[in-house]
Amino acid sequence: MFLNVADHLPHPTLSSSLTLLSRVRPALFQTCLRHAPRLPPYPPNSLYKYRPQTITAIGSTKMEQILDAENLRSHFLQVQRSRRSTEVPLSVELAKPVAKPLYQDATQPKSSAENIDGLKEENLYLITEAGDQGRLPVLILSMKENNHQRKPAVVFLHSTHKCKEWLRPLLEAYASRGYIAIAIDSRYHGERASSKTTYQDALVSSWKKGDKMPFIFDTVWDLIKLADFLTNREDIDPARIGITGESLGGMHAWFGAAADIRYAVVVPIIGVQGFRWAIENDKWQARVDSIKPVFEEARIDLGKSVIDTEVVEKVWDKIAPGLASDFDAPYTIPAIAPRPLLILNGADDPRCPLAGLKIPVERASKVYGEAHFSDKFKLIAQPGIGHQMTPLMVQEASNWFDKFLKQ
Repeated sequence: MFLNVADHLPHPTLSSSLTLLSRVRPALFQTCLRHAPRLPPYPPNSLYKYRPQTITAIGSTKMEQILDAENLRSHFLQVQRSRRSTEVPLSVELAKPVAKPLYQDATQPKSSAENIDGLKEENLYLITEAGDQGRLPVLILSMKENNHQRKPAVVFLHSTHKCKEWLRPLLEAYASRGYIAIAIDSRYHGERASSKTTYQDALVSSWKKGDKMPFIFDTVWDLIKLADFLTNREDIDPARIGITGESLGGMHAWFGAAADIRYAVVVPIIGVQGFRWAIENDKWQARVDSIKPVFEEARIDLGKSVIDTEVVEKVWDKIAPGLASDFDAPYTIPAIAPRPLLILNGADDPRCPLAGLKIPVERASKVYGEAHFSDKFKLIAQPGIGHQMTPLMVQEASNWFDKFLKQ
């Protein structure tokens, strides 16, 4: 059963793209895939300066919808390169399986339900830039086959304090169904961490020095480099690469797809939110609490007695420039069009409030509609669920990938 939520949200045009999901019956999607084009070479840093367009009042019959996604991507790359260590040619090194994965929240990994016969495992490092954090650990699972046909691929991205090994059961499930399944350790996680505080320490250092972007952006740089690698593999169809992730991984999937069109099908899970909306509507607390040490450090440095809106805005501007402005959801979500995009959230998620997605969803709906691909965009919110990835969300993601990648 599905519940139309047009009567529960402020604007009726959301009803075409926002559905509250009830019980366990999956959605039926009716569309066919037209693969996204290959990513053209990025322009030099000096060519573009992106300025987000003004959004007119909700309800206007001629709401401004000028979206220059290529300029946005160019500007994002400029920001990325402004804090890169020395860029180096992409290279690959063989690695060994990780015997004892590091989980920074002390939570133990999920266990695989069964052994899968014929499973092939690859462990490697991609060198994405100079320095220790430029060494990207990659885990790839697939089935051993002799037909040499190119397969669809799905990149999975883990949540805060987890690592690629946490995702192994999902990788195995997708590999057993004919996908090449890929997971990485995001910056300052897994093999890229030396202690249980590595990620939090990196965030604080970023606030102090402004030399890195450990929150979201640095890992998105790695995803661009990962796309370089995946699209040149002989076993992967370069036009059929999907990307998904949970929580922090959902944000990585969202921004990775906005930055690089080679990610052809996109499913962020409990990760999409409006950062500017949260600041303006005093709904930033749950997100801030998830990485609180950096905000506490900023509070002290700014001479504040409590973390307030000013502290939050200054932290975002320092550790992820543009996160609450140029690159916020109202601009980067529509930039994914016309590629298939499914956003999966909990209806009661305090970190990703649905009200904060009203403008991004409305803008994306218009862009997809004008391109005659309305059925390639959907937001599903599961009733009664907070910041949690549920089996139902996993099933919906699977349905979406099967629909658009197995063509």
